[in-house]
Amino acid sequence: MTRVAILISGGGSNMLRLVQDMQAGGYAQPVLVASNDPQAVGLARAAACGVPTAAVDHRSFGRDRAGFEAELLQPILAAKPDVLCLAGFMRVLTPGFVRRFDGRMLNIHPSLLPKYPGLHTHQRALDAGDTAAGCTVHEVTAELDAGPVLGQAVVPVLPGDTAETLSARVLVQEHRLYPEVLRRFVAGQREPVFLDSDR
Repeated sequence: MTRVAILISGGGSNMLRLVQDMQAGGYAQPVLVASNDPQAVGLARAAACGVPTAAVDHRSFGRDRAGFEAELLQPILAAKPDVLCLAGFMRVLTPGFVRRFDGRMLNIHPSLLPKYPGLHTHQRALDAGDTAAGCTVHEVTAELDAGPVLGQAVVPVLPGDTAETLSARVLVQEHRLYPEVLRRFVAGQREPVFLDSDR
């Protein structure tokens, strides 16, 4: 069975949906949830689902990204994942790290890429006057948020939306999209899937 490790930085709601979907669907096995923050709430949520966890505090490494990644790699490699999923992991990974998992690392991003890579995506969509926003699951490459798109979900921008209200509606679709893409990815399907929402 395909082995999946997941990296998080916070509450891990997307991680939890992936774990629940894998455990219910039986198409893959979550073998590790790791974080750059030992206090991340998602670690306890993963442990409650019976998934092994690990944490490497990036703050103790200062600007030494290579040193942090070398430490983070230890539990990841020990778990022998076939696929590595980033789910709210808020550290930019070096090209050397990304190359280790070339073609088998996924990320979910809260915009309709290629629009708005990086941070503050919802406010940027509102500032631009966009009528639609959403989320994207893509393969991770060395260029930030630029890998091949594997799926998107569209969310309409409503009158009076704030970054917070738009973010909350996009998150609902993230929870739909990421498990769907992972199921397809594990089955060898790389064609993008597109989900619509009127919510």
